Amino acid sequence: MARLYDYLFQQQSSAGVRVLLIAGLALFAHLLVKAVTLISERAITLFQRRRNRLRFVAQQPKFVTLVKLVASTLTWSIYFVGLGLILQECGVNLTAYLASASVVGLAISFGSQGLVQDMVIGLTLIFSDTMDVDDMVEIVGSVVVVGRVQEIGLRFTKVVNLYNQVVFIPNRTVANVSRFPHGGINAYADIQLSAGVDPEKTAASARAAAFGLWREFGAIILSEPAIDPVRTAEDGGWKFLRVRFVIWPGQGSLIETTFRQQILRTMKTLDPNYADWQVTVFYRASAT
Repeated sequence: MARLYDYLFQQQSSAGVRVLLIAGLALFAHLLVKAVTLISERAITLFQRRRNRLRFVAQQPKFVTLVKLVASTLTWSIYFVGLGLILQECGVNLTAYLASASVVGLAISFGSQGLVQDMVIGLTLIFSDTMDVDDMVEIVGSVVVVGRVQEIGLRFTKVVNLYNQVVFIPNRTVANVSRFPHGGINAYADIQLSAGVDPEKTAASARAAAFGLWREFGAIILSEPAIDPVRTAEDGGWKFLRVRFVIWPGQGSLIETTFRQQILRTMKTLDPNYADWQVTVFYRASAT
């Protein structure tokens, strides 16, 4: 390395040769950074598939974003230094080059404040654990967006909404983030059992209706419905059957209207005196 340094920066070679060697080294360093970045991304993806329990692997999307940021910074620095050395070989004072670059950088920063804000807030979102890839979130900003996070970048956060649209949200517009910890909204339908009605028939009818809706509206009902065993109310006065759903936020009408009406029709065939109020729909944060 010492001999290479002497060959490059002393008078043992012509300026043209030194310029070519500097450019070649900068390109080589760029390719090396690119290769390390690709290898890192592939390694992290491989470890993720093997369910490695290391913390930085569990945060794979954030780690990959950080790797890309470091790679971009290194690449920019390599070419910045390389250009300075080439200009020095052409007779430009390196101090003047650094001063000019500082002035240009300051002017660019004033002209691209939105870009800087996007990057700063993007890094904040990445490292503050505000949200992660595959989270179901509600993002409040210039508009309100509800969907599943696809990517947290340095400029945009990409969210896929109910209509399978990819929404690009500038990071600087993100004012408030609400996460749905269970991947959606927990919706519950409690079906009161009439005296003399077979609980197994009620459970079978509820299961058929719930799973039928799930198969038809899989984009709204996000997981397989659950049918709890028959319960007795705390005061012991009546028994009920609970059906649990996890649904897309804001789509409760599917349970409140469609599912509830199906259950009411079924129950009224089993008990003509069955009342509408005996089937209630509610929402709760807890999954129990």
